[in-house]
Amino acid sequence: MEDYIIREIDRIGEMLQLIARRLGLLGGGTPDYSIADAKDEFGKAGCPIDLDKLLQQENPVRYLVEEKELSDYGLETMIDIIFHSDLDEDRKQALLADALAYLDGKGYFSFRLHSFCNNQ
Repeated sequence: MEDYIIREIDRIGEMLQLIARRLGLLGGGTPDYSIADAKDEFGKAGCPIDLDKLLQQENPVRYLVEEKELSDYGLETMIDIIFHSDLDEDRKQALLADALAYLDGKGYFSFRLHSFCNNQ
């Protein structure tokens, strides 16, 4: 129960940071980078997810959660990384929509990912 409360406090803190950033009270948004940069960093960190293979999947969200057994938070983080890359905008929006549909369907509301919907 204690772990759950701590996670919820962290999520509320994250939501407040996003709101403050949207209101212009905080600077320093997430920097943009290339997909190649992300692949290099994944390789250095020993991340078992092949970004090229992920982006070739018909349903990348299903691939991440079913085959790679990514947690809800892991999926949220992966979509955040991809969303801030130089990937084609239509592809980013499709990934975001799929991830939100999956997470919302599970009852996991992502303040971070929902903030991208109106951040255009």
